This record gives sequence, C-alpha cells and structure tokens, in this order.
Amino acid sequence: MPIIQKRPLTPSQRYTVHNQQPQLSKERPVKKLTKIRKRSGGRNVYGRITSRRRGGGHKRLIRIVDFKRERHDAVAEVVRFEYDPNRSANLALVKYEDGEQRYILAPLNLKEGDKVVNATGKVEFAPGNSMPMSVIPPATAIHCIELRPNTKASLVRTGGTSATLVSMEKGMVSVRMPSGELRLFNANCRATIGTLGNSNHNNRSLGKAGRKRWVGKRPRVRGVAMNPVDHPMGGGEGRTSGGGHPVSPWGQLSKGFPTRHKNKQSDKLIQVRRNGKKLK
Repeated sequence: MPIIQKRPLTPSQRYTVHNQQPQLSKERPVKKLTKIRKRSGGRNVYGRITSRRRGGGHKRLIRIVDFKRERHDAVAEVVRFEYDPNRSANLALVKYEDGEQRYILAPLNLKEGDKVVNATGKVEFAPGNSMPMSVIPPATAIHCIELRPNTKASLVRTGGTSATLVSMEKGMVSVRMPSGELRLFNANCRATIGTLGNSNHNNRSLGKAGRKRWVGKRPRVRGVAMNPVDHPMGGGEGRTSGGGHPVSPWGQLSKGFPTRHKNKQSDKLIQVRRNGKKLK
C-alpha cells in the first residue's frame, strides 16, 4: 500500500497525498450486505444543530460487517477485499461453504483464497481467525475484541491498529490496548488474530477544502475569531488568544479537565491508564 504524491500541476495536487491500494476490488458491494442510512447533517428531530460541523458529503452505503462472528466452527474463504467509506479499515468478503457471504475487517497478511474460521476452541493462530481469548497465547496481536462475552466486537477496529494479549489469570485476561491502556477482559470474550490493514490511512493528505467537504465535514471556526455573543473566547480589540482557559461555547473546559465519570464500574478493570498512571 504505497503512498503516492502527485505532480503539483494544480494547488490542490501540491498538497494531496493518496493511499494507493491496488489489492482492493472495483466491484460494487454485495447488495444484501448493504443498507441505506439517512444522514441528519448533525440536526435533531427539531431541525436544530446538535453536532456541529457536519453536513454535505458524498452518498455512502452502510456495509453490514459481521462483528459478532456467530457462525462458530464454520470455515469461510476470502473472496475479495473492498473499500469501506465508513471506516479506516478495509473489508474482506468471505464466503461460507453453504454459499452465505459476509463482511469482516481485513487484517494484514490475509490473502484471497485464504480460509478463516470462527472457532469455539483452539485453532491455527492465522490472521482473520476468531476465537476466545482464553486459548490465545500471550504476546499475540489481536483486534476486534468483545467488551463482554457473546456480544460483538466493539474495540480495536481502526485501520493499522492492534492490541496485545499480555497474560491470563483466574478467568481474566490482561490486554494492552493501542492507546497504551492495560485492561482486564473476561477470558470468554472473543478476539480476532492479527493486525488490521490499511496502516497508511493516517498518512494521506486531502489536499484541498473541497475534499474535506466530500467526506462530510464542514468548516470549523475558531472560538477566538467569533464575537462575544457566540463564544466565551470571542471578542477583543485586535488579535487575542482569548484571555482565558479554552472552553466550549457552553463553558465546558476543553483541556486539562477529566471528562470520564468518577466511580465508573469499568474502572476496576483498568490496571494502567493510557497516561501511564496505575490504578489502585
């Protein structure tokens, strides 16, 4: 997946950096595995903007990804790899022996024609195989981790990321997350072997404001550039940095203020925070 920079024949091409992926198929996605989701543009049922800086963008079909991997001990063959406009990771279209097709997140080193299995026990530790973390050896790179057993993969789903299984003790496994956080999981939670592909996603450069609008993101105005009626940091004669601690338009501190609720139930499962602080 090389990074390509075009000749600067136009101002936009001067700053555009593409992530070329020749392995992706150019076929249309499987119709049965897609659905339409109406976009709100950041507005609620009353038509008022509740999520700012959203709107526009190209039309996108939602790909139905199999995060549950509920077909246990069923072997599937990788048919092709596809681009998903809704996430940074690529998709792999797999086909089971009875002809059923599903989408899964494509890890590194997974190739067309490979076999993947959703095992209930110990199988080959090959990329794309899903199994309980109780049978995965330490120091294994994993992704698509269940937060609770028999739910669906909700963690480590970004392109190029992976978590590392550290140890297992008393029915709990310790996993080091991509953020650096060390967290405990139930050993019956499932995970998928391997590191997710498309690691160069963050190295691309959109190059121009129009491409940002295609993604569905509208311009962002700095608070210090607003008027006092619009933002707490607005106003002032001449240029100013705001004169106060950075806050939101509603006065919520934006830096140095913990936004996580105190005494959250999942705190007892966190051993080391992402900032390196150990919890008692």
